[in-house]
Amino acid sequence: MAHQPVIAVIGAGDAPADVRALAFEVGCEIAAHKAVLVCGGLGGVMEAAARGAKSAGGETIGILPGDTWKDANPFIDIPIATGLGYARNILVVRAADAVIAINGNYGTLSEVAFSLIEKKPIVSLESWEVDPGIHKAKDSKEAVELVFRLIGPTESDGES
Repeated sequence: MAHQPVIAVIGAGDAPADVRALAFEVGCEIAAHKAVLVCGGLGGVMEAAARGAKSAGGETIGILPGDTWKDANPFIDIPIATGLGYARNILVVRAADAVIAINGNYGTLSEVAFSLIEKKPIVSLESWEVDPGIHKAKDSKEAVELVFRLIGPTESDGES
């Protein structure tokens, strides 16, 4: 069975329209690369990215902080209720092959830190740049292309 790349999109649950538009574009690009999008499953950046992925025919996973899958935004295919609050942030990162941080607050910063600890490739798009290991992108297309360069060829690319 081929491994489909899983890309985490992290960012604030309450984001302004321009940030949500950027997240939507990232979601579209992830789906265009035949990857699965994983996020925290709620609103803001998470919902916009999932909506973008779904609009481009992609699949989405939401790793939720609460006790019920019903909290997931309507663009999540597989909602996973953890009951862990912010502690679920490590699960979002661990589930992914790479991470794209879009804007964000301290919850996003914790996911950035977990990405660095777990040695997951991470791209910042108008987000935290607290370590030289974080790669900066200027737009959604560059962010997704950079993530795929960082993770290298996948089995879904026809290579092994």
